[in-house]
Amino acid sequence: MTTLTERKYMSDLILMEGDRFYSRDRVTVAESDALTIGSVLGKITTGGKYVLSDPDAEDGSEDPVAVLIEDADASDGDVQAFVLARHAIVQRAGLVLHAGVDDGTKRAALEAALAARGILVRDSA
Repeated sequence: MTTLTERKYMSDLILMEGDRFYSRDRVTVAESDALTIGSVLGKITTGGKYVLSDPDAEDGSEDPVAVLIEDADASDGDVQAFVLARHAIVQRAGLVLHAGVDDGTKRAALEAALAARGILVRDSA
């Protein structure tokens, strides 16, 4: 029997946001893997492109600054995508994290960094 997997939707991630023209930004996702909705992104200092936030990086992307709100397939090059950048509440279970966020301390630091930008992480509304 074929197993079907339903993709994630914004409603699986966003609990609350301000007016979409305030909470959202359109950014350039740097060439990387295909990223899915809920990916926590960091901004590379040189060039200003966004990638999956890696706590062990040293290019600026170690600081989580946004959450992807649509799938972004950057496997063939840079792509434009929308992110939550401020004034929002997201579901913890909807976040997609870098493999380097592998313990409670790193996850707490990631959530604190998002909170400093106005993106709160909660278990539910």
